[in-house]
Amino acid sequence: MRALEAPPMELRPYQRASLDALAAAWARGQDAGLIVLPTGAGKSLVIAALVRETLAANPGHRIVVVTHTRELIAQNHRELLSLWPEAPAGIYSAGLGRRDGGAQVLFCGIQSIWNRTLALDPFDVVVVDEAHLIPRDAETRYGRFLAALKVARPALRVVGLTATPYRLDSGRLDEGAGRLFDGIVYEANVGDLIHQGYLAPLISKATTTTLDVAHVPRRGGDYIPSALEAAVNQDWITRAAVEEMVGYGTGRRAWLAFCAGVAHAQAVCDAIRVEGYSCETISGETPKRARDRIVRAFRAGEVRCLTSVGVLATGFNVPEVDLVALLRPTQSTGLYVQQVGRALRRASGKRDALILDYAGLVRMHGPVDIVTSHSAAAIRGRESEVRAKPCPGCGALIALNASTCEACWVEPDTETGPSHEASADDAHPILSGMAPTWQDVVTWQDVVTWQDVVDWSFRPRGRPGLTDELEVVFHLGDSRNHRIVVGLEQAGYPREKAVQWWRQLGGGRDVPMTVAEAMDQQHALTCPQAIQVRASGRLTEAVSYRFADGRTFSDTRRVA
Repeated sequence: MRALEAPPMELRPYQRASLDALAAAWARGQDAGLIVLPTGAGKSLVIAALVRETLAANPGHRIVVVTHTRELIAQNHRELLSLWPEAPAGIYSAGLGRRDGGAQVLFCGIQSIWNRTLALDPFDVVVVDEAHLIPRDAETRYGRFLAALKVARPALRVVGLTATPYRLDSGRLDEGAGRLFDGIVYEANVGDLIHQGYLAPLISKATTTTLDVAHVPRRGGDYIPSALEAAVNQDWITRAAVEEMVGYGTGRRAWLAFCAGVAHAQAVCDAIRVEGYSCETISGETPKRARDRIVRAFRAGEVRCLTSVGVLATGFNVPEVDLVALLRPTQSTGLYVQQVGRALRRASGKRDALILDYAGLVRMHGPVDIVTSHSAAAIRGRESEVRAKPCPGCGALIALNASTCEACWVEPDTETGPSHEASADDAHPILSGMAPTWQDVVTWQDVVTWQDVVDWSFRPRGRPGLTDELEVVFHLGDSRNHRIVVGLEQAGYPREKAVQWWRQLGGGRDVPMTVAEAMDQQHALTCPQAIQVRASGRLTEAVSYRFADGRTFSDTRRVA
């Protein structure tokens, strides 16, 4: 059949792992799973590969890919056809003026199709893109749509893709009454993908202007919109914030400013124009043709800045964005991650992206690379807690559990709690400097065997012209060895990974600065009872450690 003639699709390691994890979950009977990939990680490609592989294995299956916006519908459809021009795909969307109901693979908007299931042939697989936009109540369009499809196909399989597995206005997608997903089958981490070169690095600067929302009332877990806008939309605050934004953004190409309301967005837009820069405003009230025209001009570099109310926080794809101004305070971790995510895509000539945190979102929700589905859920009900701490050396905001500051290499005093009044005087990194690996989220025990460790040994590993490394050799029960290298003498992220590894192995707070010191202190470490090794890329591997007390620890590192 035609479906079998398509060429294989080239996937990145984490993209391949996400589809493997989904297949394993479906095989276990978990028919509705979530794949969590950061903005810019290539969800459209994953969807295309899933469609291709599903039809290769089951040529008669019908697949529906459903989402909220016409832009995403067109983008996902275009991605599949660019990789597989002969794909049997169509579009069902009033906004795009197409109703290809008979297509084997149907890309559609939930608004157009939710009550049309009886007019269409049954589907075998449902893919929900931007799943975080699904409301909690099952009696919504999505809930009714899936329920109707299951009546026609009781064995219906469902997968949701999102960068934030928690709703923008409430809790996790896989928890609570009326949930539509059984659980997360795979979650990739922002920090890992940045360090592997797939996403753009993020940096941030202290803003003198801060938005005070201490007295703004809340409803349903977030600020009441009208009260929030009244608190932040003040002329002197806007002028001060824009003056800083322009100063930081002069050498940057594409700015986004997320605002608290339509009037606030227009006020920020007007202030930016006064400073001599082109700017446009987009909100839910912007007509479709005008919005398309504005986004095209922004993408082409004809407009320097867009101010937005909500609509650009999800499904907006302009890789050139290299400055994001957070001018909308929110208790929603999902909204915070979505806003910052607009800057994560890589583009030609783009070295990094600058985040200006006027709203204090980094302090509230934590550096973006340590916000996971679990940490976000834990924040709910404890909104007043500070999730980041200032580095005593440079003032950078880093994770509460980070042992070092990647910007200046100072080890913060963990005995001193963070201060609500502390403010940065230079860099405000939005990345923690100690990013958890995606192996911390995905458990591989079902597919990789634990290997008993009989003993271990240590030796220096010299590198001409570079710092030495510590080589650790695990002597396994089947007379084989496995080697890892620990970059104690390196700087930045490799050093932080080495610090994390040393402390997890029982070495205590004072981590050696040199390999020679580590050789002298190796007796302080606890040898694991067993290890588990899995390739996570061409040059990296995931190593999990299990100790006699049952504790486990996972790590991703360069192949020795």
